[in-house]
Amino acid sequence: MSIEKQVDSGRRGLLVATCAAGGAAGLATAGALVSTFQPSERAKAAGAPVEVDISTLQPGTMTTAEWRGKPVWILKRTPEMMASLKKTEAKVADPKSEKPYTMAMPEYCDKQTRSRKEHSDILVTVGICSHLGCSPSSKFTPGAQASLPDDWEGGFICPCHGSTFDLAGRVYKNKPAPQNLDVPPHMFLSDTKIIIGKDEKGEA
Repeated sequence: MSIEKQVDSGRRGLLVATCAAGGAAGLATAGALVSTFQPSERAKAAGAPVEVDISTLQPGTMTTAEWRGKPVWILKRTPEMMASLKKTEAKVADPKSEKPYTMAMPEYCDKQTRSRKEHSDILVTVGICSHLGCSPSSKFTPGAQASLPDDWEGGFICPCHGSTFDLAGRVYKNKPAPQNLDVPPHMFLSDTKIIIGKDEKGEA
């Protein structure tokens, strides 16, 4: 092999190695840039908005997201669940949510359903009891059950001290919890995507 061919071969090897190294660095940089668009764990804890896909959420079921370190429930209510809210109206302590817990209910939410009017079947609420901060359990099946009244319409019960809430997160009368569950700022990006912690007015 001639000296010229050996030099050309060496240059090609050096060029390939340089390109490979540059490509790897480029990918690493791109990855770093992409990651900056995602909220960090610290940002989430501080209250960064959280996007939730509800495309697989079926009527009568609930999913849970985390916002500001708290569970946020997203419940897709059935027509029967929606109808129950009229029945519980006289039984809850604050039917129109006039006494907020840690945040005022957004003005775009209906007073009875406590949801956005354009998606009235979707309840978005913080799953923290207003008594001592426990997280209630879902009890969606209506009717008599242990620790629940015979005329139970479905809702939530706090395992700590027995406070009960209807399917709009409104606390029943004569319970330890003094206020309804919080409804956080939220908006629909589409029929299947919700963002929690942000609405038309900006971030909470």
